Amino acid sequence: MAQSLAKIYIHVIFHTKEDGPTIGKEHIKRMHQYVGKLVNTTGCQVLCVGGTENHVHALVMFSKTETVAHLIEEMKRNSSRWIKTLSPVYEKFAWQGGYAAFSVSQSQVDKVVRYINNQEEHHKKQSFREEYIEFLKLYHIDYDEKYVLSD
Repeated sequence: MAQSLAKIYIHVIFHTKEDGPTIGKEHIKRMHQYVGKLVNTTGCQVLCVGGTENHVHALVMFSKTETVAHLIEEMKRNSSRWIKTLSPVYEKFAWQGGYAAFSVSQSQVDKVVRYINNQEEHHKKQSFREEYIEFLKLYHIDYDEKYVLSD
């Protein structure tokens, strides 16, 4: 082939550190916008970002030159630095060390966008922990229960 082509969608999820502050309701939308900008600076394209006060979901169309680890490092590191500039409340803000990244089929992109955009309503019925474990089971990922939300 004379040309390198790729269209890969990744659903990224990461959570705040359990002993740190969560994102205030007045800053959630700004955090999601900022995370989206960070994704775009990596050469990837953000389709949507959502979540609640303690976690972020992002649907990303992956760049053919980016790695999952680098993308998420940029998202977490820079958003953590940024939120600390908003208020002294966030002085100890941090994301957990881990993350989840799941492939998404082209046929499921609209469904995932709706899911991410509906996070606040979704979490009135299901905790983040329950949601996360559901994803791990759906994708047949082996995990140790004690590390699901540990720092």
